[in-house]
Amino acid sequence: MATIIKSYEPTFWDKLYIPALVQGLLVTFKHLLRKKVTIQYPEEKLIPPEGYRGLHRLNKDANGRIKCVACDMCSAACPADCIDIIPGSSPWDDGKERYPVSFEIDLLKCIFCGFCEMACPEEAIELTEIYDFSDYTREKLIIDKDGLLDVYDKTKDKNYYSNSQNLTIKE
Repeated sequence: MATIIKSYEPTFWDKLYIPALVQGLLVTFKHLLRKKVTIQYPEEKLIPPEGYRGLHRLNKDANGRIKCVACDMCSAACPADCIDIIPGSSPWDDGKERYPVSFEIDLLKCIFCGFCEMACPEEAIELTEIYDFSDYTREKLIIDKDGLLDVYDKTKDKNYYSNSQNLTIKE
């Protein structure tokens, strides 16, 4: 069965292209009046939404000591195998037998899934809201115990990005 194809003959206004031109200008002006999506990154920083998983930190207790007991559960739960802990005997007499002599997280391997945070029975490891931690060498992206404690000192008030012009992400 054959189909009949009707030929289209453009009208006078179609030949002038004025409706298409006006329609294109309306789209352009509509986008021109919208709020800008792009931010000026170093000056303006986005505040991540609640539950964002960024840079790791090692938490301290009320006495200023590391909460970690070197149980290795975070390392076992990590699917990327990026956490290395060397346990040692605790130097304090507070009931904790073990203490991490060395604690390293390889941020190049980490997938920021949060399994280490969920597996920790002492709530010693936590993912913060810090998302800008780039560096020029690969070695500096392997964070040791002192680096993780420095992150704790920077983020213990939970307002890391409060000193700059902040924009919040709309959900």
